[in-house]
Amino acid sequence: MAREKGAKGKESRLRLLHAAARQFAVHGFHTTKVSSIVGEAKLSQPAFYLYFESKEAVFEELVDMFRTSLQAVINDSQLPQQESGQHSILDQLCHTIQSMFEYFYSHPDLTRIGFYQSPDADEIKMELVQGIEKMLRMEQRNGNLSTDMSMELVAECLVGTIERIVFTQLLPGTVSAEQLAIHIVRLYVSGLTRKQSKV
Repeated sequence: MAREKGAKGKESRLRLLHAAARQFAVHGFHTTKVSSIVGEAKLSQPAFYLYFESKEAVFEELVDMFRTSLQAVINDSQLPQQESGQHSILDQLCHTIQSMFEYFYSHPDLTRIGFYQSPDADEIKMELVQGIEKMLRMEQRNGNLSTDMSMELVAECLVGTIERIVFTQLLPGTVSAEQLAIHIVRLYVSGLTRKQSKV
């Protein structure tokens, strides 16, 4: 059967993706059925198979969407240079983490799928570790971070914190993306001492 063309076809496919994301996020992959996806999208089951071969295919596409978008957020989070010089490591790290949190909060269903449910979740988190580690190593080479600390370990700790905080604080809306980023950066840069660096 030929796929629907034009705006109507794109709209139907997008509705199915949104519906699938919602169903997977709430019920998990194994419990979700194609019938529940099309019911959420208010489309017919034959319409689903115009765009996706199977439940597995739409799930994989959603994971890929999350993975690609998250990488783009990290890449695009680099602050521009200013006439007075580069931003501090505090500014850069805070901005990067806040950008990620804002993406997670804006796409809660994709976040639950890609960060928690997907078989590729560990790989996605490792890519996140590598992206943060690369940024930290650059700052370490520039003399802005301690040379006796493993930036790989710091990046692992940061991602572990982010993973937990997204689920317990960010997605429930307990604390804003900006405030969470500030608290995390202060914790890792200044520790628990009374005197803290400004972010």
